[in-house]
Amino acid sequence: MRLIPLVFTALFLVPLQAHAQQGEPPKVAVGVVRVERKPVSVARDFVGRVEAINRVEIRARVTGFLESVDFKEGDFVKAGAPLYRIEEGLFKAAVNEAQGALERSKAAKVLTEVQLQRAEDLYAKSAGTAVARDQARAADEEAKGTILVNEANLETAKINLGYTVITAPVAGKIGRTNVTKGNVVSPETGPLTIIVSQDPMYVTFPVSQREFLRFQETGRELDTKLLKATLRFADLRTYDHEGSINFIDVTVNRTTDTILARATFPNPAGALVDGQLVRVAVQAGNPQEKVVVPQAALIADQQGVYVFVVEDGKAVVRRIKTGGESGNGLIVDDGLSGGEQVIVEGLQSVRPGSLVIASPLPGTSDRS
Repeated sequence: MRLIPLVFTALFLVPLQAHAQQGEPPKVAVGVVRVERKPVSVARDFVGRVEAINRVEIRARVTGFLESVDFKEGDFVKAGAPLYRIEEGLFKAAVNEAQGALERSKAAKVLTEVQLQRAEDLYAKSAGTAVARDQARAADEEAKGTILVNEANLETAKINLGYTVITAPVAGKIGRTNVTKGNVVSPETGPLTIIVSQDPMYVTFPVSQREFLRFQETGRELDTKLLKATLRFADLRTYDHEGSINFIDVTVNRTTDTILARATFPNPAGALVDGQLVRVAVQAGNPQEKVVVPQAALIADQQGVYVFVVEDGKAVVRRIKTGGESGNGLIVDDGLSGGEQVIVEGLQSVRPGSLVIASPLPGTSDRS
């Protein structure tokens, strides 16, 4: 009969243990990184546009039939490379004609020199008149002038002959051709194609008066040599090379109330394309100690931006105020003091107050 209370006790304890296990929430495994205070420079973001330093429209300078197109569209061409050839037959004939006219004028000059010398000799011997001498002198001067005109005509004909081969004035990538072989081209045809230089590239961006004044607050004088610029593409990739500010306009655009600034970036791999829209981050002033967190830790809602911090094994919400980018991380102006463990992985399963198992991620502090 003693078995009955033992069985009853066992049956009573099983549901109590199951109920206790069900009441304890499961712990969520998360990856964390300890935020650090780092020296960062004051940075401002702008929208910029890539511009080629040299952007040349190729045009015909003489009229004629296009004989050949000597480049492949989109290729890189060197300065002086032939691009188009115009039929040169008529231009060679013009050179020969000008050369013949010059030879005739030189022969005429020889004759006028002899006649002038004879007239001066006769006048000296009182056998000739002053009128005859003056006429001979005028004819000789006219022959000299004719030679100068014909020499200029010959030079012009040679220049026009040289224009039948249209060459690249600068090195760069060449666009598509607007005219094909067999068409008549002339100075009125318009651009035949375009060449844009590749390395380095300009990036221009407008700076508002407000931002310009903020930069001036970093020092008494705005020294462009102390400014550094970085780029991000439309897909948020960071450009590998750092740029330098080389020009700030001397006037303010009255329509937009902005000042145009320009930076120069190396472009050895051709990643920057003329006309491309980019994000420009300009840094100025001495570095300041700031808290930097990885962008993967940030969560946004209607109230603003926050992160989850691990405290006593629980996920706690920390509202933060950001102050710009620093590398692949974000500067925190308020909400974190440094040293906190913020969650960067497993956020989809985390709720405020959730019990968590925090695992430090290797190398994440470097990424921030």
